[in-house]
Amino acid sequence: MKNITILISGSGTNLQRIIDCIDNGEIRNARIIQVIADRKCYGLERAQKHQIPNELIKRGKDFAENLEQAVPENTDLIVLAGFLSILKPDFCEKWEGKIINIHPALLPKFGGKGMWGHHVHNAVIEAGEKESGASVHYVTSGIDEGEVILQGKFEIDETDTAEKVAEKVHLVEYNIFPKAIDMVLNK
Repeated sequence: MKNITILISGSGTNLQRIIDCIDNGEIRNARIIQVIADRKCYGLERAQKHQIPNELIKRGKDFAENLEQAVPENTDLIVLAGFLSILKPDFCEKWEGKIINIHPALLPKFGGKGMWGHHVHNAVIEAGEKESGASVHYVTSGIDEGEVILQGKFEIDETDTAEKVAEKVHLVEYNIFPKAIDMVLNK
């Protein structure tokens, strides 16, 4: 059985999807052993409802050290599921090849500092892109620079707003995130 630690910042919809995919066998040979949030959020309640150990680590000067201590040593994969804090290079190096993230765009486009949530979708629309999607990638010390594991895409209609693009991205995330987790854990 492979052990997953999930880092979150928000409502935990991708966390819930991962829980469901472990339960239904789409993600094989896995269990979530810890959920860590960097702010008070509904995702922690989701973890509690499923009896998954969880912890809130407030951002601040001791955040990196506290996060390091909170991740169980027997973790096989750290999954960033809507986690908004930037991880320190030392943390990324310690867990190299064992941290993945989902990004709401087709990397390498629209990645990097400040490119999250609606900022990404607005940038995609403003650039006049014909397609967008989501990317699951390995996390490195460079923001959104790690090797892409899996991508899913869709066409952008000229009437699409940033909100509509966000809805489409979320559907793609629901499809590719469990597949990528399963691929990484069971390669």
